[in-house]
Amino acid sequence: MSYYTLIATSAFGIESVVADELRKLGYNELTVNDGRVIFTGDETDIARCNIWLRCADRVLVRMAEFPARDFEELYQGVLAVEWEKIIPENGIMHVKGKSVRSTLHSVSHCQSITKKAVVEAMKRRYKRDTFPENGPLFTIEVGMLRDTATITLDTSGPGLHKRGYRVTGGEAPIRETLAAAIIYLSRWTPDRIFADPLCGSGTIAIEAAMKGLNIAPGLRRSFVSETWNMIPAKIWNSLRSKAEESILEISPVIFASDMDTRVFRTARENAEHAGVGEHIIFQKKPVEEFSSKKRLGCIVTNPPYGERLGKPDDMEHLYRAMGDVFRSLEDWSYFILCAHPDFEKHFGMKSVKNRKLYNGKIKTYLYQYFGPLR
Repeated sequence: MSYYTLIATSAFGIESVVADELRKLGYNELTVNDGRVIFTGDETDIARCNIWLRCADRVLVRMAEFPARDFEELYQGVLAVEWEKIIPENGIMHVKGKSVRSTLHSVSHCQSITKKAVVEAMKRRYKRDTFPENGPLFTIEVGMLRDTATITLDTSGPGLHKRGYRVTGGEAPIRETLAAAIIYLSRWTPDRIFADPLCGSGTIAIEAAMKGLNIAPGLRRSFVSETWNMIPAKIWNSLRSKAEESILEISPVIFASDMDTRVFRTARENAEHAGVGEHIIFQKKPVEEFSSKKRLGCIVTNPPYGERLGKPDDMEHLYRAMGDVFRSLEDWSYFILCAHPDFEKHFGMKSVKNRKLYNGKIKTYLYQYFGPLR
């Protein structure tokens, strides 16, 4: 086994959630930066984090970090990495790039130099000038920030939000990783009732069910690093077997409702694909009809906003109705992700706390209304 510097990337605003996830997985020496949490681990840790992290976007290996004020410095820094020990002779070497406040501002040139250096490193072992590149994929990123190059290798492939259960999304669906992070911030536990009365395609309710049942989010999907020789198949098989054994045999009470017939049907299908259909109570009804006599429940929801609602009067009516309904629930907590700047005004109550979060490129706020937990 070898030890690597690993990076769990995340949407801005939920780095602390990802850090706490990692601590619960047993990683205590963490460095938290904007959009990333840095830690160390071996090949087993790479597989474990891909399978178990609910809120992170990707798991990367940091291959190198060095000053690069010109292309020669960039070339030599990349060449110093022992790529030939990781990438096989037929590996596909795909290079991505970005540059922020750096002298080397041409991303395409940085990508080209990086690819050239990686190929040159490969020649040290394989003694050939060209490579077929018809084998497993290795996505390398050269990130330039203030004249410092960070070279990373992506171990996830498709982003970790792609759990594999979404048949199709509703309009502007919330990312699975962000939904999981909001559920984490809500402090919900499966002994309390949970509801999303504006469920859309069902992502929030599904993520709650998966968390409540302790279903590993990456259990039923594949990762690009599974095709690499550096992580033996027995590691993946062992971790998946343990994840299957960790699923809890409980029945959390989770409600999901919506008045849109089309997205409501999609929500049911997504839940079935996720293996949690029997654990979610689906009801077709508008938010105005949501009610419960239970106490200490938790609502997490992402209501529509902007063009999705049509006229401004429709938006104001929906948010007022939400406020009336939610306040009538005794001792409930509610957490509402919304991009509309005047949400609190129409909802009729200022949040205890709000948090700026990004759903993809959409800036939103998580309005947090805390009720008692016991």
